[in-house]
Amino acid sequence: MVVKETELPYLRRCVELAEQALDAGDEPFGSVLVGADGTVLGEDHNRVASGDRTRHPEFELARWSATRLTPGERAAATVYTSGEHCPMCAAAHAWVGLGRIVYVVSSEQLSGWLTEWGVPAPPVRTLPVHEVAPGVTVDGPVPELADQVRELHRRFFRVPPATPRPGTAP
Repeated sequence: MVVKETELPYLRRCVELAEQALDAGDEPFGSVLVGADGTVLGEDHNRVASGDRTRHPEFELARWSATRLTPGERAAATVYTSGEHCPMCAAAHAWVGLGRIVYVVSSEQLSGWLTEWGVPAPPVRTLPVHEVAPGVTVDGPVPELADQVRELHRRFFRVPPATPRPGTAP
């Protein structure tokens, strides 16, 4: 399945939530949980700056859904997110039986940026969701929003903006 035009508002909200996280001094990740009927059931952003590195929005939404939604409601729901789930979040997603994942940028894209910027690798290996949770339907990346997410991560890691080459437009 491909990402539909009607899903872009949910993904734009994920980017807004990621920016809220950044503005609060946290890593820029945001997620929205949407029911089968299109109702936003929950949303969150990263809260790892508190010292608890498990406070990812995807993990929080998985825990929330496990106690508030039926198995059928969870299976029919979609998690929209600014970045592909990490292995911890992918496992939580699969264990509680949530449905589809739609992300703006992939783990591979983010890893590439971090390498390009000389940022040390995270303590947990980056894996695509299908490596951790092979039964989960996953769609992404979404190129029309990827530059915004890249910019948020660039700001978080305090990477100076690229300087345009002489004779090129900024």
